[in-house]
Amino acid sequence: MRIRHGLFAGIAAIFACAGATAHAADFPQRQIRIVVPFPPGSGTDGSARVLAQEITKSTGQTVVVENKAGANGFIATEEVMRAPADGYTLLLTSNTHVANKFLFKRTPYDPIQDFKGITLLKEGPLVLLVRADSPIRNAADLARTARAAKTPLAFGSGNSSSRVAAELYKQLEHVDMLYVPYKGNPLAIGDLIGGRIDLIFADSTSATPLIRGGKVRAIATTGRARTPNLQDVPTLIESGMADFNLGSWLVVLAPRDTPDAVVDRLNQLFRDALQTETVKRNFLESDAVPMGTSRQELADFMASENRRWGSIIQKAGIQPE
Repeated sequence: MRIRHGLFAGIAAIFACAGATAHAADFPQRQIRIVVPFPPGSGTDGSARVLAQEITKSTGQTVVVENKAGANGFIATEEVMRAPADGYTLLLTSNTHVANKFLFKRTPYDPIQDFKGITLLKEGPLVLLVRADSPIRNAADLARTARAAKTPLAFGSGNSSSRVAAELYKQLEHVDMLYVPYKGNPLAIGDLIGGRIDLIFADSTSATPLIRGGKVRAIATTGRARTPNLQDVPTLIESGMADFNLGSWLVVLAPRDTPDAVVDRLNQLFRDALQTETVKRNFLESDAVPMGTSRQELADFMASENRRWGSIIQKAGIQPE
């Protein structure tokens, strides 16, 4: 009986595997929903929309982007974690996904265990912005102003990447600044232009059009080298902060129990989209580098970033909320 039971179980497993493979070959058969934990106008939102357009073209099935901003990304992330694990509800997110684990005492999800990675989409720098009419013109001016200020300078942040960059700056320059949280960086940049905050570390997608339009001033970037679209803006490393190397990245994830064959199919769809001229142009305009990793490469990357961001946050002395 045990042998017969084992035989039936083995046959069932074979048919189940074959069914999943067949299902993946036909995927997608209906609308795909990409959930973004930031508001419209953010760099993450823009990237999601251009990728959605290309996957819609290649599959003939509509790919929609839904913005679920707020609660430091928890709302969107938890919604995707609890969604049916069929590949039709995905999370497109940033460094915030791993940083939150160290910024908050409790999170409603585990950034690694509760999701199945599809691919790393892009990497890019952050840009340190001040108002266009600010007397601060470079990183040295900012450090002097922050130290001399009777009231701490206020920095805005609409995501964890932005916040951690500012907290790391505070720690390395030994200055005090006031953290002002926002639901997304576009809202924070609006308040920067309006004079309600003094600075922000923003993604290039949100920042570059405003820099070119004279609405804000870029005083530094966070990468190892100057970015192609902001060649006249020095890096913080050039400005004397040798230990400041912090950028941003985007990944796309599925609920943990999504079948591997479906995730493999999604990996190919996103990697193909990253090779289109439309996506390449969109990413390069914001100084981001298109990536497109295998699933294993993404798993290794996420594990490494989980350790790195945890170390940065702890060294910066940020106390979990």
